[in-house]
Amino acid sequence: MEVHREAGLKNDTLLRALACQPTEYTPVWLMRQAGRYLPEYNTTRARAGSFLKLAKTPALATEVTLQPLERFPLDAAILFSDILTLPDAMGLGLAFSEGEGPRFERPLRDEAAIGKLAAPDPSAELRYVLDAVREVRRALAGRVPLIGFSGSPFTLACYMVEGAGSDDWRTLKTMLHARPELLHRILDVNARAVTDYLNAQIEADDEERLRCGRTGLDRRCARSAPRCGRKSRAARKSRSVGAIRTTKERA
Repeated sequence: MEVHREAGLKNDTLLRALACQPTEYTPVWLMRQAGRYLPEYNTTRARAGSFLKLAKTPALATEVTLQPLERFPLDAAILFSDILTLPDAMGLGLAFSEGEGPRFERPLRDEAAIGKLAAPDPSAELRYVLDAVREVRRALAGRVPLIGFSGSPFTLACYMVEGAGSDDWRTLKTMLHARPELLHRILDVNARAVTDYLNAQIEADDEERLRCGRTGLDRRCARSAPRCGRKSRAARKSRSVGAIRTTKERA
């Protein structure tokens, strides 16, 4: 199927590869494409004052998204953001401490808090991400495609329940075995939130391609991830949007 030639991209190699079309070479993009290995990233990060300020300021997020493309002949830009901005928009209170990584001020530990959990409106609580998508697209001017992303429902639930990263995810596993209905309630809300978030990114840039990561997916929780894909595909109508899924095993 020919879906990308009409997009006006100067380099559509990655999109053709995602569509299982012939390419002249293997397209290249990197996980953590913009990051601390780049001196210019560190300069911009210092100017922002904090990681969250960097991620939540569209002009700065655009700047660091584009930085790797100035150094390397990459075949896509990857939107600079963080998967945990989505649960932050649900009211969990995301914070990054130096040397400790992300942490939620209000992790989901009891039935009352989980019962109140609701999917955010991306056009309101996550507008800064959508603004960054639009700014990056304008700055790229058809140079390469843009990869947006979201964590999967289960990946997000791991952090939302545990409150931070973990070596064993003990709190999450306890909930899974002792109160599975609570974890499935979180996953159901997350599935709606991820679907809305990805569709909002697609609407902000109709040529964006999406990456959805999964972490140690337990078979009892696996139903939520495909649901996101089905519903985002349905919202695209006649537009073709490729998907790249990455996995980190946590179990």
